[in-house]
Amino acid sequence: MPAFRPDDPIRAEMELKSLPRGSAVADVARQMTTLIAGGTFPAGSRLPPERQLAESLGVGRSAVREALAALEILGLVTVRPGSGTYIRDSTSELLPTTLSWGLMLSAEHTAQLSEVRSALEVRAAVLAARRVSDDDLKNLRGHLEAMEANTGDLHTFIEADAAFHLQLAAAAGNEVMGDLLQTVRSLLRVWVERGLRSTDQALTACREHRAVYEALAAGDEAAAGAAMDVHMRTAGDRVEHAGESPAEDG
Repeated sequence: MPAFRPDDPIRAEMELKSLPRGSAVADVARQMTTLIAGGTFPAGSRLPPERQLAESLGVGRSAVREALAALEILGLVTVRPGSGTYIRDSTSELLPTTLSWGLMLSAEHTAQLSEVRSALEVRAAVLAARRVSDDDLKNLRGHLEAMEANTGDLHTFIEADAAFHLQLAAAAGNEVMGDLLQTVRSLLRVWVERGLRSTDQALTACREHRAVYEALAAGDEAAAGAAMDVHMRTAGDRVEHAGESPAEDG
């Protein structure tokens, strides 16, 4: 498997351009995707270490780390603990198009993607209220209870939150909608995780998810759509402010 070697003519150093101050994660990810799509880093090769990438780009290692996490979610790279970050051997044919949209790489497109997710989630809730089964409700309740039990453990909370939405999409009975939602959620995942930063926010999310669940259990399509719309407005606001420091939350 080809790998980056420090004793090579430093091709990566020649290709990576120092970024202006303040561009951070988005521009790191954008430049890396351009290099990967252009074949500078061939499939199966190992990327330079975080430290070297940070020095080449003139940014902090944390910005490089977050950008690589975004690229892993997109399916461009895979991180092997103790070994390094490698270019995936194969990627979806849709990936170049996704990258060309700049999804996850700008505040404007992230906000637009959040709006798309909101519309899909609300419609999924309406359909789920019409089609939900007893097994669906049992699983949804289990995910909701896991959320409520882990408001102080945000990592576990986020996993239960995602499972709730996946189960709701399945209950909607529309595979195409479910696939679209999964793609959108994957693209937004970094920003969703960065946006949820406190127990109070988790408690609010619990109340909103319970309202959705109760509407589904009652088979009330209008209430389910309205409850999901409220939740999506709150979630969208968190995504919008995900890049701010806690002191900026207001």
